[in-house]
Amino acid sequence: MHISITGLKPKGLWGFIRFWTLAIPSFAEAKSAKGNLFSEVKKINGYNCTLTAWENREMMLAFMRNGIHLKAMKAFHSIATGRTYGYESDAIPSWEEAFSLLESKGKNY
Repeated sequence: MHISITGLKPKGLWGFIRFWTLAIPSFAEAKSAKGNLFSEVKKINGYNCTLTAWENREMMLAFMRNGIHLKAMKAFHSIATGRTYGYESDAIPSWEEAFSLLESKGKNY
């Protein structure tokens, strides 16, 4: 299965408002997306984090490149900073493990 971890921090008041107007519907879309096995959100060390598990990377990419998530990605640089990390696994990590991986292996944006 493909694990995807994100940690984002909105930029300023406008970024905060815009971030949440995109994040809430994007997460709702992810939970019902084809191939999604697990979805949770959590705030850790000032980051708004998501942890999702997908049947495979292709299904995650199909979700990522469509709908409200695509709109959010296009707006990202003007509204937030953060990191992402994805990898293949047989198990869903704990939040502690996921955030550690995000910090040590995540790509900065």
